[in-house]
Amino acid sequence: MNTKLINRPLYEDVAERLREQIFAHELAPGSWLDEQSLAMQFGISRTPMREAIKVLASEGLVTTKMNKGAYVTQVDRRDLEQIFTVLSLLEGQAAKETAIKATEDQLTQLDNLHHRLEKAAADRDLEQFFEINVKFHDLVQEIAGNKWMNGVIEDLRKVLKLQRRDSLSRSGRLLSSLVEHREILQAILKRDATAAEAAMRKHLAHGLEATK
Repeated sequence: MNTKLINRPLYEDVAERLREQIFAHELAPGSWLDEQSLAMQFGISRTPMREAIKVLASEGLVTTKMNKGAYVTQVDRRDLEQIFTVLSLLEGQAAKETAIKATEDQLTQLDNLHHRLEKAAADRDLEQFFEINVKFHDLVQEIAGNKWMNGVIEDLRKVLKLQRRDSLSRSGRLLSSLVEHREILQAILKRDATAAEAAMRKHLAHGLEATK
C-alpha cells in the first residue's frame, strides 16, 4: 500500500495566500482581482490563479461579475443581517446538540476554554479574546458533529472576516460577549438543550447589533 503523502494542488496554496491577503485587507473589499498581475506576483501561470479565485468565490469571499472579472466581496448591512440570521439558526442548533451529546471530557474542554476567555477579558486582551472565542464556537460545532452544518458555518464566518473586528472594542461589548458566553456554557453544562440554543441565538443577535 502506498502511504506517501500527496501535496495539495498549487491552486489551493494560492487560494490560501489570497485568503490571508483578503482577511488582512491587503486586498480590500471591492477591489478587482487582476489575474495576470497576481499570477506574475506569485510567479505562477494564470490557470492555478483562476482556479484559486473560483475556490474563494465558492466561499463567498470573492464575487464574480459578468464580463468584469472577480472582486473581493463587499459586505453591506443587509448581507450582515442575512448572515447573522442563518448563523443564529445553525449555531443555535449546534449548541442544542452539544448540550445533548457532549461527553464529560468535552464539557471540561469547553469549561477550560471559557476560563481562558475570562482571563483574556480581565486582561483586556482583544486579540486573545477573539482567538479563544473562535475556539469555543469551533468546539461547540465539533461536538455537535454535523459536518454539513459546520461547513456552512465555516464559510459564513469567513465572509464575516471581511469586516474588521472593531465590534469587540466598542464600549461594553467585550463584557456583554463574555456574559453571553457564560450563559451558553452554563446551559450546556446543565444539558439544557433549549436554554443552550436560546443563549447562542441571543449571543448572535447581540453580535449583529454590535456591528452597527
